[in-house]
Amino acid sequence: MGHVSTTETGRRPEAETVETVDTDAGPARISWFPATGTAKTGSARLVLALGHGAGGGIEARDLQALAAALPAHGVTVALVEQPWRVAGKRLAPAPKTLDTGWRGLWPALTAAGAPVVAGGRSAGARVACRTAAELGAHAVLALGFPLHPPGRPEKSREDELLGTGVPTLVVQGGHDPFGRPAEFPPGEYEIAEVPYGDHGFAVPKKAGPGQDEAMAILTSAVTGWLAALV
Repeated sequence: MGHVSTTETGRRPEAETVETVDTDAGPARISWFPATGTAKTGSARLVLALGHGAGGGIEARDLQALAAALPAHGVTVALVEQPWRVAGKRLAPAPKTLDTGWRGLWPALTAAGAPVVAGGRSAGARVACRTAAELGAHAVLALGFPLHPPGRPEKSREDELLGTGVPTLVVQGGHDPFGRPAEFPPGEYEIAEVPYGDHGFAVPKKAGPGQDEAMAILTSAVTGWLAALV
């Protein structure tokens, strides 16, 4: 791993610091949301590292909701921006390159010694699943796992999910075109549903639960699962 620099940020008050980490795929960034009362990882019981999807960044509603909710429960959240996003590119690279970027960030994520839960949404969830055993992740959190391309259930990615080798939680929108909860195969993982949610956990206005309630369902499921890990 190369040089790591840390700067204070005023643009996102919840994040205490933003780190730039050199990886073999280019510079990446980590926005740190420390567990309440700690510095960076400090005495946090867990670090939850979350990567973004192929179509967006760490501004995704689910990532921001977890960064806001979990520090009060003793969990430091690290929102990871892959090198292609840091470089301002619009298209994500091949999965192999995404894995390379994630591997390069791992030493910074584990530096303070707290167990690291690898996670992410969509493509970021796939990265976490593929590399969990290799990197020694404590567990995996898969948000909106893209089980298959929309309308192509025969193109299943279930092997990535079933091969993590560590405790795994999938949080899936009830109407996710990349795989509804009922489509997921049996396996040694847990799954929680956000009713009516699409791939980004947006819920239609006519649905029973509103957007705030949908995010509350998601954060509650993740909080409870993380509490049972330690």
